[in-house]
Amino acid sequence: MTDREDDRDHRFSEGGGFGDPYEEFDLDPPELDVDPSKVDPVDSRVVSDLLDERQLASDAVDAEELLEVGLGYIEINRFEQATEAFERAARFAEDDGIEQEAWVNKGVAHAELEEYDEAIGAYREALAIDDASEHAATAETNLAYALWEFGETTEALEHAERAVEIDERFDRAWYNRAFFLHERGLDEEALRCIDNAIRLGMHDAPALEEKTRILEALGEYDEAEAVAEEANELRERAEQRLVEARDGPE
Repeated sequence: MTDREDDRDHRFSEGGGFGDPYEEFDLDPPELDVDPSKVDPVDSRVVSDLLDERQLASDAVDAEELLEVGLGYIEINRFEQATEAFERAARFAEDDGIEQEAWVNKGVAHAELEEYDEAIGAYREALAIDDASEHAATAETNLAYALWEFGETTEALEHAERAVEIDERFDRAWYNRAFFLHERGLDEEALRCIDNAIRLGMHDAPALEEKTRILEALGEYDEAEAVAEEANELRERAEQRLVEARDGPE
């Protein structure tokens, strides 16, 4: 790890599970986009018991079933059990796609535990299977995140760029590339990347806030102020929707 955390006030791209201050970076698979705070504690204990039963060894191991078990553990924040389930899924998978997905998710679970060395290893295992598949861009960008947290900032940028090369329409990959470029002071290129992310669908408060920081670094203060106002409006609307959803109908 480096000491860069002390002087930054921005976040990575919004994803499915990393806690503060990194909750805005990860590019997890969509299945992990859950809100554990909405899981009732009693229900979570019941769920964990059911998941434990499903993970027990059997004569016919179903890799896809184990993959779902791992995702279930993620939802209730049992990350150690998740890593075990994903590793078993990868070991027993006969399909390369399932094996690769299991390794990617194992990396996510390790990253949740801040075990970045293990996360890096899992993502590399995933990419060794196929570095151009549907899961490869996610593996590359999550690998970039883990390397960043491990202090390997130069290699992190390389993998963020690789994610974009694999899938040029992956908005979060463009966001993360913008983040890394901005961190290295390459703000003109960072601006192009964040604009691509927004154009491809990541038109949310975190993306606009990152664009604001890049514009300020470039000295474009008037445009930065306008973008910041839009970001605040989007965040306020999102907060209002959360309040309405929580309160529900009378």
